[in-house]
Amino acid sequence: MPTQPNNNSTSTVAVLGFCIPMMESLDKANKPFVAVVPSEFEAYMVEHDIPYVLWDFNKYNEKSGDLYEQLKAKHATVAVPLYEETVNWAGALNSHFRDDPRLFNRYHLFRDKAMMKRKAQMSGIQVGVFEEADDADDVRRFLRRVNEAELKLEGEAEEPIHIKPKDAAGSLGHKLIRSLKDIDELTEEDFPTLMESHLDGQEFSCEVFIHKGKIRFLNITEYIHLGYTNFVPASPVLEAKRPLIEEAVQQLIDAFGIEYGMIHPEFFINSKDKISFGEVAARIPGGHIFELIEKGWGFDPMLAFVLCSDPNTSEDVLDNFFPKSYDDRKTFAGCVMVYPQHKMVTNINVPETLLNDPYYEKHNLFVPVSPKVADRVAFGDHYGTVFFNGDDSERMRDLLNTYEKVDFYVAPTPENSAQEVVLSGGGAP
Repeated sequence: MPTQPNNNSTSTVAVLGFCIPMMESLDKANKPFVAVVPSEFEAYMVEHDIPYVLWDFNKYNEKSGDLYEQLKAKHATVAVPLYEETVNWAGALNSHFRDDPRLFNRYHLFRDKAMMKRKAQMSGIQVGVFEEADDADDVRRFLRRVNEAELKLEGEAEEPIHIKPKDAAGSLGHKLIRSLKDIDELTEEDFPTLMESHLDGQEFSCEVFIHKGKIRFLNITEYIHLGYTNFVPASPVLEAKRPLIEEAVQQLIDAFGIEYGMIHPEFFINSKDKISFGEVAARIPGGHIFELIEKGWGFDPMLAFVLCSDPNTSEDVLDNFFPKSYDDRKTFAGCVMVYPQHKMVTNINVPETLLNDPYYEKHNLFVPVSPKVADRVAFGDHYGTVFFNGDDSERMRDLLNTYEKVDFYVAPTPENSAQEVVLSGGGAP
């Protein structure tokens, strides 16, 4: 069973980005660290006496190499990227720390989705058809070619395609194109973009902890509805595909030359057990997945990310840290990410049936300061989350399906528009 590791390595880790749970995990494990954060977090770092370096991750200039010198002076030997905009920086820093110029290019694969797909395809990994587009005409041609290849007859619904920014995190900027009308609604801000064919099958993600090029632990996150509902560990049905999934993940690790750290690949598996690669990231996943892993498996994934990123972590520490098998799971932990179904909201309403359900754990739903609901542009901008845990994956699936459809946010009416906002059901925990 997983335990807190003995700190065999005194390496100081540079964590790139402001993340309180990460800093708490490292402090609890007595792991030396320095946080690299934007200037707006300086007051917090000073107040809590946390070692830090200020840095603007969105600014590249001739002084960018100074960050390595500052971290070297603080005895850092490894950099861990917490957020998408820090991945390239981790690649640059680790290239210096490990004296390996190729590392930067490997990390760059995680930021350029077109390059990522191309490298995977060249390595024999199954991917969809994809191209890059500079304007709407490129998208029209791609949509036509995909549907010609699908041998569509006149009058049949067209096969959809997807477009997404080449360097954005997760679902940010992702659009489903079903027709020429959808293409007409694109703007200059959507380009350049990656276009890809639609992949059939069940979508899922893996959170893979890697050390010396080997899988040290692989979690499978089961998606009920991408961006809305998921749970950890996967159900026995999907878990039964683990040998195939591990093979696909190791192929990805070998193709990308990944030696240390954690990756978050997304795959599709169809009814014939054919696995197709979607994309991969090298930072903390969204969708509360790390929180679900800690509940579902009983180990700290933040600390695991750092331990696997550090080449000096011993085999004994890793062997004693992670669960050994599916039977070592603690529970099934799931969540519903809630987004208002109205343009305007005045309060929230949490059903008593939810609060009384034994699988219900907590929620952090909140009423926005402004009643006007912002347009959703990515899966990470939900208005709160409802958390569950329990012993039966099928019951977990049913609950997530049920409460994904529940409207937790109340639209204004003549009766309530002037009333003070009240949180029903006890409010946030």
